[in-house]
Amino acid sequence: MKILIAGATGALGRPLVRKLVAKGYEVWGIGRKPEGLAWLREQGAHEAACNVLDAGEVETLCRQVQPEAIINLLSALPADPFQLVEALPADAHLRLTGSAALLAAATACGARRYLQQSSGFYLLAPAGQLATEQSPFRVDGPGSVGESARMYATLEERLLAVKDLETTALRYGFLYGPGTWYTREGVFAQHLADKAVALIGKADGVWSFVEVEDAAEATARALTAPSGIYDITDSAPLPYVEWLNRFAAWVHAPPPPVVGMEEGREKYGEETVYYENELSGANNTKARTVLGFAPRKAPWLA
Repeated sequence: MKILIAGATGALGRPLVRKLVAKGYEVWGIGRKPEGLAWLREQGAHEAACNVLDAGEVETLCRQVQPEAIINLLSALPADPFQLVEALPADAHLRLTGSAALLAAATACGARRYLQQSSGFYLLAPAGQLATEQSPFRVDGPGSVGESARMYATLEERLLAVKDLETTALRYGFLYGPGTWYTREGVFAQHLADKAVALIGKADGVWSFVEVEDAAEATARALTAPSGIYDITDSAPLPYVEWLNRFAAWVHAPPPPVVGMEEGREKYGEETVYYENELSGANNTKARTVLGFAPRKAPWLA
């Protein structure tokens, strides 16, 4: 199978490229930076220089490559989660505009399958329950939470509207591992060491994570599985308070301070309060059953 990947040199794209090449697929990775294109060649993949914001350029590329499947992992997230709010407009523009161009090109060039990165942590579930593939997004969340949820909702709605493609939305949990915010030596660990992260109120919102290699393996399996929506998360969703304390211990950071809700809103913002107290974890049963997904145990649970 010939596969075209947008976002091929990101934190998730890199392990996915390696896996697909190892499985014998013909892999084409879209990129613009010379170092990223060079990396693709080193992995045995084909590089495709292209501006994904230019619909005409994307269609031309797709007609030249003639991929059977397109995987959209586009994102423009910052290196530091503390810069997320400022980075979201550019990220949303890339994802929404790039996905529109890729979907149109996929149809025009006769591709068979289209896989789209989505979110497994902006989902709305009843209190005390995990979100499923039927769960809606938190489109009325505060500030950047609602903006991001509406973006993901739009991306999935576009998939459902396409009739000439087998479309799949992969709702990844918070990614951890190489290239992400959540590693032992990463930026979030440094924020904990600097006591810049606090537990706000009960901090009982539930978070689901997934390791990047596991997410890449699930993505590879989704190429030959029934189309649809899959929650790609690990099997141990945790209340934020428990996760943060475990993560802090794992990275040898001091226990995070605890503050009340009002102080949290004033110091950290309404979105952070929401993240810590309102998010729902996701149920990965469908991915485990249909894809044979077997996520590893997170290292902070060891």
